[in-house]
Amino acid sequence: MNTYPVTSATFIRREIAALEALGVSVSRFALRTWDQPLVDPADRQEQTRTTYLLAPGGLRLLGMALREGGRNPRGFLRAARTAWQLHRNAARGSFVRHVAYLLEAVHLKRSLGACTHVHAHFSTNTAAVALLCAQLGGPGYSFTAHGPDEFLDPVAASLRMKLEHARFVVAITEFARVQLALAGGMSIWPKLNVVRCGVDLDDLPVSPAPAPDAPFVCVGRLCVQKAQELIVAALADVHQTHPHARVVLIGDGDTRPAIGAAIDRHGLGDHVDLRGWADNAGVRDALAQARALLLPSFAEGLPIVIMEAHALGRPVISTYIAGIPELVDAQSGWLVPAGDVSALADAMRACMQASPEQLARMGATGRTRVEAAHDITQSAAQLKALFRTYA
Repeated sequence: MNTYPVTSATFIRREIAALEALGVSVSRFALRTWDQPLVDPADRQEQTRTTYLLAPGGLRLLGMALREGGRNPRGFLRAARTAWQLHRNAARGSFVRHVAYLLEAVHLKRSLGACTHVHAHFSTNTAAVALLCAQLGGPGYSFTAHGPDEFLDPVAASLRMKLEHARFVVAITEFARVQLALAGGMSIWPKLNVVRCGVDLDDLPVSPAPAPDAPFVCVGRLCVQKAQELIVAALADVHQTHPHARVVLIGDGDTRPAIGAAIDRHGLGDHVDLRGWADNAGVRDALAQARALLLPSFAEGLPIVIMEAHALGRPVISTYIAGIPELVDAQSGWLVPAGDVSALADAMRACMQASPEQLARMGATGRTRVEAAHDITQSAAQLKALFRTYA
């Protein structure tokens, strides 16, 4: 992984735990630690079990690379050539970054021990390090592609090269698989496998019906991609007909000041609760007490929080982008065009006006879909089968 663990990506920790429960031996490697406090005890424990490839510092990493070059000249030259090609494909100014990837790959190879396969989450720098490790003579690799940023510039990311050298590749949605095929060509289609992200259904029982005044809840990093600022504008519209509507925002990030300013501008300080990050239990409790999950994103893969909300029996209001329509439709929630504040407000009104029976039907449909396609145990079993086949 790149940065691990992080509060916004607990699904990776759950995936590892599910694999270990199936008997897979997993060693954790990440490039760096997160630069913010971890709020969940399980994440703090996970941090102690992770090897950080940048932790030794530049001089020690350089010493490892020199020793690797002396002991393994052919492999090191092969990896260096690949790093140079990655650099050439990327934007100018990336030379130092790709030298760092090579040094990290040396550290990874030296630290793998008895590991027979490397699996990277995301097709960006982590997949580059896995590729270079394999070029050094380390084990083969695979990676999981999520999107959306991974697909923005496949040439600069050398996505075709990473796909061609991988043993297999995982896409979390059909949408992601198509994006990978566009980047790599149909020759890599047989390598592409859809393994959907999963949740622990035992930890997410269907919740009782929400209270009549239950708020909308949004969970996620506060950023442009997730467009939480539009929630404030939509809520101001909704207040014209439903003055008691409320929204709870769980998360933190770059756009928090702008969101706070929008709340003040619309006079919604008593109706929007900016809570910051919460641990897993806090997120689960907030969703269980919500009228619906609200996620007006501009760019996504397929958010785990949608699976969590549906598993708890809650409908979802989101946008018609990427993999979201593969889980959410009019039977389990409301989808609106990204960026359309009026449509978002209309969906919120429709949810406010929906009867308890209608909300329950939507939530039940969502729960059934998550049980069928997003059970973490089933997803881990698919990954284990791929590891057994290709490693």
